[in-house]
Amino acid sequence: MELATWILVVILSVTLFIFLVIGIILLIKLIKIANGAQEIVEKGQHIADKTDDVVENIKGMTSVGGLVKNFVDRYNNDKAKKTKNTNK
Repeated sequence: MELATWILVVILSVTLFIFLVIGIILLIKLIKIANGAQEIVEKGQHIADKTDDVVENIKGMTSVGGLVKNFVDRYNNDKAKKTKNTNK
């Protein structure tokens, strides 16, 4: 082969090698970013579940039925404590 052909082959080979190395590095970085995003999504889902529980508790304490239930439970607990104390 002629000298110009060898120079062209070497230049193209080096360029291909550089692009392959950069591509592999970028792929590894993207995988790490995707794993980090997955963890963030899982934590967000956990926070959303906890928020749903808090909303249910607040709804139970602020609704009329929830308030009546709390009063009845307290009345029954107080009554049970009084009968327990008088039986001693």
